[in-house]
Amino acid sequence: MNVLEQCVTAISHWMSANRLKLNAKKTELMWAGTRYTIASFLRLHNPTLMLGTESVKASDAVCVLGVLFTPDLALDKHVTTVSTKCFFQLRQLHRVRCSLDHESTATLVHVFVTSRIDYGNALLANASRTTTDMLQCILNAAT
Repeated sequence: MNVLEQCVTAISHWMSANRLKLNAKKTELMWAGTRYTIASFLRLHNPTLMLGTESVKASDAVCVLGVLFTPDLALDKHVTTVSTKCFFQLRQLHRVRCSLDHESTATLVHVFVTSRIDYGNALLANASRTTTDMLQCILNAAT
């Protein structure tokens, strides 16, 4: 942990030299590995990272540029979150559908649903079939 803290401190100094600030309240810590390795490691250790006076604890999931990662780097939690948000938007659009023409509806579906699914889809290249089926279900509902 000491080496990691030294690395983060060096990054913080570099950021300060370039008029940037490392925000400890927005910093997240995640240990990556298999489910078994992570569970056994976290059981034996309580890893925290000290950033100045702030303490950062390991979290269950980390959001990087809008994509939710878990310690085993599976995207199941991300897909579940995306599908929840998309189905909410589809329900909202269904309420006002009768007031919209076809082109406006298609535009809103693209803005609120397909663009959300499309964001970060390169990460899903080797995802399991159940994961991609959840996203396909949303696209089918959107049509």
